Amino acid sequence: MNAQSDECGQNGGRDGGDTPVLRTTRLILRAPRLEDTAAICEIANNRRIAEQTRRLPFPYGVEDARQWIEGTAGPAETKYLIVRASDGAILGAAGHGFMNGGEMEVGYWIGEPYWGNGFATEALRAVIDRIFSDGKLDQLFGRCRVSNRASRAVLVKCGFQLVGAGMSDSRVLSGLVPVEEFQLERSVWRSLKKWGAA
Repeated sequence: MNAQSDECGQNGGRDGGDTPVLRTTRLILRAPRLEDTAAICEIANNRRIAEQTRRLPFPYGVEDARQWIEGTAGPAETKYLIVRASDGAILGAAGHGFMNGGEMEVGYWIGEPYWGNGFATEALRAVIDRIFSDGKLDQLFGRCRVSNRASRAVLVKCGFQLVGAGMSDSRVLSGLVPVEEFQLERSVWRSLKKWGAA
């Protein structure tokens, strides 16, 4: 499944930034807008989601959503809302940004009512396609908590390979949690695209 980038339909948060709109069979990935605040709060205000991410707070309120929407997203970080194309429902979020070592890392979360439908995999594939299609990067990284088997499965379905383990900050748990670290090489992505597996 290929992601389509809508270069003419560029939109961003508050400032009309340059986040491209990505389209898949069932999803639209676009920049968050202030008018999305209530819907984001409704789906993100979930401790089970926050415990599996590094940055999401719990409880998640209006000010948290506004800060995320209005936060700087430039060349170093791109954020998307994951929206169901059929009805405009906000399902979660995805994005990518550079880590301290200069490597590009991807991240995502899906609202609990939508778990188990393949939305995270579909969204992540769209983000990966967008990143690798510009030809600038040769590898991507992703992490998930050791206890998060669903997120691990998403990374593996997208072609990521386990390369290590470590510890990562958890905002909601106020400390370090064990994580698995994954890597996806451009050559693997290209092969999977040729085989129709990504």
